[in-house]
Amino acid sequence: MKPVIVKDELTGALSREIFEQIFSDALEQAMREDTPLTLAVTDADHFLEINRDYGRQVGDIVLKTLVEILQKHAAPGTSLYRDHPMDEPLIFRYGGDEFFLIFPDTTREQALLKMEQARLEIAQSRSYGEATLQVDITAGIASYPIDGTESVELQRKADQALYRAKITGRSQVLLAYDEKMIPKTTHFTETQLERLSALAEELSVSEARLLREALDDLIQKYRINKIEA
Repeated sequence: MKPVIVKDELTGALSREIFEQIFSDALEQAMREDTPLTLAVTDADHFLEINRDYGRQVGDIVLKTLVEILQKHAAPGTSLYRDHPMDEPLIFRYGGDEFFLIFPDTTREQALLKMEQARLEIAQSRSYGEATLQVDITAGIASYPIDGTESVELQRKADQALYRAKITGRSQVLLAYDEKMIPKTTHFTETQLERLSALAEELSVSEARLLREALDDLIQKYRINKIEA
């Protein structure tokens, strides 16, 4: 059964509030049908500078235009909810100028081509209300099962790919890859370690994985990876 549709008022994209449910449904379908599932995370390059130099009204027009173009390349909801079709493209405004796109039954290479086509079309657009400017987007992509088998892992890897794309030049689409683990000396209290061990046993996951998830949450909380500002 498809979720109740909630849209972002400004852009018309699906809202962040329903992303987790829809992505979970998509992942369950991919596992059940043994098909790929790809997640793309994208945002506008130097968006804060656009707001500063041209004003928030132009910034709003930029966001609306980005969504209009991305929707043309996004997957339709019918590819996920076949018994209860959803007409809206699977693009979500996650926050600010950041958008998530879900591509059911799509390999990461296929999704990369779609995102690259959207990136080029956006780069060629110049008219934003009374302002004339070039807007570029950067994107990161992760796919089930090659990049992970759980929602949080796929989101983390897509976000890492976006981060790498930002620090290596922006205006590009990059695929996720397995990052090497770097040992780092840390100190925890005995109680913290006991509680961590108990939680890992309860959830049947490794302590290292829990620590990585906690670090990702910390980075997300303080937006340390939001370098386009």
